[in-house]
Amino acid sequence: MKALIKDGVVSPDSFVVLGSDASIPDDGDVIVPFARWQAEREVLTQRAGRLGILLRSDEPPELIAEDLGHFAVIALDFPAFRDGRAYSYARLLRDRFGYGGEIRAVGDVLLEQLHFMYRAGFNAFELDSDDPERDFRIATGDFSVCYQPSSDVQATALELRHGRS
Repeated sequence: MKALIKDGVVSPDSFVVLGSDASIPDDGDVIVPFARWQAEREVLTQRAGRLGILLRSDEPPELIAEDLGHFAVIALDFPAFRDGRAYSYARLLRDRFGYGGEIRAVGDVLLEQLHFMYRAGFNAFELDSDDPERDFRIATGDFSVCYQPSSDVQATALELRHGRS
């Protein structure tokens, strides 16, 4: 069973992921695929409850850049280990588009990648784990020094070397 880790702790997930043919409830928190957002935007923005969107790896955040204010959650799909486009999408959402809400990693989310996902801007993760909080702490604590700047504003090795943090 998958657990939601948000900001480092197991969190209840009030969002229901709606497929393309499921009926839209009048209230409650829902996550819809991008195609459904395009087709039913008016209905989705008029209902009670928070709204989230699911972007597949071939759906870049530029497609929703003008609509970011509507979304409490942006779920970015990792369809397979070798597809890392969602890393770039998270970074774009944080740095270029200034999105401050929840960016959730879904799909093939591997513990070995959590540190890098977190640094790219993800703050929520769907994990298949017996002890997700412990696994999150271990995975995000793997590296004490980073070489490149990122969305997490952790000081880089060069900044630390020159006494800047």
